[in-house]
Amino acid sequence: MILVSGATGGIGGEVCRLLTAAGEPFRGMARRQAQVDAFRQRGMEAVPGDFDRPETLAAAMRGIDTMFLITPPTPGQFDQEIAAIDAAGRAGVRRIVKLSASDANIRSTVPWARTHARIDHQLRASGVEWTILKPTAFMQNFLWFKAPIARGFLPQVAGSGSVSWVDTRDVARVAATVLREDGHARATYFLTGPETLDMRQAAARLGQETGRKVRYLDLPDPLFAALLRVTGNSRWMTHGLIVQFADVVAGHHDIDPTCEIERLTGIPPRDLATFIRDHRDAFAPVPPRGAARAA
Repeated sequence: MILVSGATGGIGGEVCRLLTAAGEPFRGMARRQAQVDAFRQRGMEAVPGDFDRPETLAAAMRGIDTMFLITPPTPGQFDQEIAAIDAAGRAGVRRIVKLSASDANIRSTVPWARTHARIDHQLRASGVEWTILKPTAFMQNFLWFKAPIARGFLPQVAGSGSVSWVDTRDVARVAATVLREDGHARATYFLTGPETLDMRQAAARLGQETGRKVRYLDLPDPLFAALLRVTGNSRWMTHGLIVQFADVVAGHHDIDPTCEIERLTGIPPRDLATFIRDHRDAFAPVPPRGAARAA
């Protein structure tokens, strides 16, 4: 039996969908009982479990062979995932498939990259079999800036740095594949899209697929920080994103494309143009106030 943590999130939810489509038995884990009930109403096995409350994990992991471990980037991420790894060891879970990050490094200035590296080290030493997935930056991050993009601007602090953007749906496809198969123990997979694009090239793709010009704005850090805060990001997240793009990406430290997604799943990863077409409505301009009445 597979346990999917983060089952209500974008990647975890897609993993659940893919496992269901494949007829693979699994159990989704969610923090709130209402979320568990919603899964069960859809005919899916689900259990409550909260990494911030380790006492809830034993029951969630009972009878589990393989676990998909994913948590959002927060200041508490290290403690959450270590609690999950420890609970898995006590419950006799054979293998953990963990979502990490391509830039994970024990001395990284990006807080979640440093945290992922520390967790990866602990997982490899835990005695539980492991598989680590290391995706690059997600294409879905462009949706954070859908409002300025709809107005013809892509704001960032990445200079001329490039990213091998990857669609989270492809990351989930790899996770669902690896969870179902043996032969991935002690493997680390770097997951990327099919091409490396800098922000000007990304803006050009946005323009081509939405039918209007989109211009890259390489903002000063304080202005980009203000934009991130306005869009609802915490101070911690804002600081990390600025460091990630102004240091890692602008410093040309991102990795080149790999072929791991196609090698592992038999299906090539989506390119940015496909992602934009699939989300074209999200980038559509907002009609001016009063436009409907005037029409």
